[in-house]
Amino acid sequence: MCRWLVVATGENAEAVVPGFDGAGDFKRPILHTSLYKSGDAFRGKRVLVVGCGNSGMEVCLDLCHHGAHPTIVVRDSVHILPREMLCRSTFGLSMWLLRWLPVRAVDRLLLLAARLLLGDTAKLGLPRPQLGPLELKLRSGKTPVLDVGTLEKIKSGAIKVRPAIKKLMEHGAEFTDGRSEGFDAVVLATGYKSNVPYWLKCSDSTLPSVGQEQEFFSEKDGLPRRAFPHGWKGERGLYAIGFTKRGLMGASLDATRIAEDIERCWKAEVKTTMAFACPPTRQAQE
Repeated sequence: MCRWLVVATGENAEAVVPGFDGAGDFKRPILHTSLYKSGDAFRGKRVLVVGCGNSGMEVCLDLCHHGAHPTIVVRDSVHILPREMLCRSTFGLSMWLLRWLPVRAVDRLLLLAARLLLGDTAKLGLPRPQLGPLELKLRSGKTPVLDVGTLEKIKSGAIKVRPAIKKLMEHGAEFTDGRSEGFDAVVLATGYKSNVPYWLKCSDSTLPSVGQEQEFFSEKDGLPRRAFPHGWKGERGLYAIGFTKRGLMGASLDATRIAEDIERCWKAEVKTTMAFACPPTRQAQE
């Protein structure tokens, strides 16, 4: 039994494995990046990498370094930024600029620098979203890709870019542009999700039929139903940390609020207990 429960399993607790038409017909290995160890196992093979986030881009680069022939599936628009700008990390520079400028102004500066340093990524089959990288991160939690050398491999043709998969076949895949190609393996860089709905179950029979965990966490994505900054506290001592889609900064804010709330509750309970345990003396009453 416990007085409080802090759910800290995070947004990326379980691999997302999407379904594809014809997946059962594909006779070669299909694995998620959570199981990917090294490109050495794919030397000389044609590998289809599904997903163009940081994981997908880095897996493609690793496959190139080990003599494989990767093709990356880009189903949606994506922001690609240099890893460093002005001899500083792009993330660190962005945080520093946000102290003085609004998000949209920082986004304009980042996109200008990215255009100068990386060129027009849309010509490579990597269109950018309408929203800037920081604004998109705040609204949806989608993190921009920090390029570690993958873009040069795409420009040279060592890594091919393809649109979404229409279906998998026995020895390859057909894409939405009508093109079909053969592959020896598929690597799913399709991200992760919260696993809270699978393990957090309310067993208190005195509660309503819809338990407090379902009121607090969405069954759809396993995230708090209330948006940031209000998604850290539920009912009856239930808390959540690290589900803000705002990285370590969001987790830090959650942790502070939770610690302060538990401290307040604890002190209030101790004060009440002491009041019952130590009733005032007759002199004090008078």
